[in-house]
Amino acid sequence: MDGVNEDFFEKHSRNYLEMAFSSERSEYVENPDGYGSRTGECGDTITFYLTLSGKKLEFVSYQANGCINTNACSAALSKLTEGKSIDEAWEITPEDIADYLETLPENEIHCAELAAGAFFLALNDAGKKETDNVC
Repeated sequence: MDGVNEDFFEKHSRNYLEMAFSSERSEYVENPDGYGSRTGECGDTITFYLTLSGKKLEFVSYQANGCINTNACSAALSKLTEGKSIDEAWEITPEDIADYLETLPENEIHCAELAAGAFFLALNDAGKKETDNVC
């Protein structure tokens, strides 16, 4: 891979590597139940699309435009929250994402913060849509 040396693979955990190179949940969803997008100061952008079943997150997909750490954090957040209740999903923190990845570089925690911020915007959007449908 261009720009990735062998040392990179030796210093990262299996979870980090799987999430960094994952594209399993990386997809656009038309008319999602919740949508949130955020661009960080670094210029990376993360967008989350939520598909709900009642008050549970049935499918959490994302699009990440940025570095490998941004993709790792987006994929990890998607994996950690899919199948959870909306209330449980609100409890996710950037630290939870970093803990799951195990080897996210300390100077890249802003990627986990960016992912959480975009995800919370999607949760908020889902809540607004639910409220609008009740009225």
